[in-house]
Amino acid sequence: MIKAENVNFAYPGDEAMPQVLKGISTTITSGEFVAILGHNGSGKSTLARHFNALLNPNQGPVWINGKNTADPGNLWDIRQAVGMVFQNPDNQIIATVVEEDVAFGPENLGVEASEIRKRVDESLAAVSMSDYSRAAPHNLSGGQKQRVAIAGVLAMRPVCIVLDEPTAMLDPSGRREVLETIKQLNQESGITVILITHFMEEAAQANRVLVMDDGKLVIDDTPRNVFRQTELMQGLGLGVPGVTELAHELRRQGLPIADDILTVEEFMQDEAIKSLL
Repeated sequence: MIKAENVNFAYPGDEAMPQVLKGISTTITSGEFVAILGHNGSGKSTLARHFNALLNPNQGPVWINGKNTADPGNLWDIRQAVGMVFQNPDNQIIATVVEEDVAFGPENLGVEASEIRKRVDESLAAVSMSDYSRAAPHNLSGGQKQRVAIAGVLAMRPVCIVLDEPTAMLDPSGRREVLETIKQLNQESGITVILITHFMEEAAQANRVLVMDDGKLVIDDTPRNVFRQTELMQGLGLGVPGVTELAHELRRQGLPIADDILTVEEFMQDEAIKSLL
């Protein structure tokens, strides 16, 4: 669905500014759940903005469903296909009533009123916010606001959603709400999900993890294979899920525990741990 070919990019206005993206090549297929990791300044958010043509590369094409993002004639189709959800939901919610906010996108597309009503209802149901359709967004929790923002994107009928650190401003409860919504949309609706996150536990639930460093794509693998490389991830200024780090430390102490544990459940079921209980 998405293909980047040797993409290079630098923000305009400062000739001395270094390249933010350096030779990025990757392919994301329809229905995948991909997490992108990297320390601040690694280029992960810049890359994400190339996936719906908010930015265009200085060199190397980006293709969305076979359409080149650099062609202005493709912008309409690309931005309908790929929706963006940002870190702060308050920056995306513009109406004073939840259902009116969700309807805003389809209205601007010229969708008929009856179809808008259907899309609003379906989108709110998809994020478990139907009971709040008449609520004022400012009265909602952070997690609820972010789910409304996701519903607003869903109403545009995208086949892919890019989420740029959508849980960064949320408490643990809000993060769980949003992540469960993302997983449900991917698994039950087949929507391609690209999640940029600083939370390793979130990335561990993806099908695939891309790790960026200094504008380059340095790792592209499954979460299990990525996070078993604890020292490498720490060397990149990143971490691993807490339970993975604990298992790593126990192995260093001589306990024959598996080197690819991602969840507490896997940790508790490991034979080496069970032998201690």
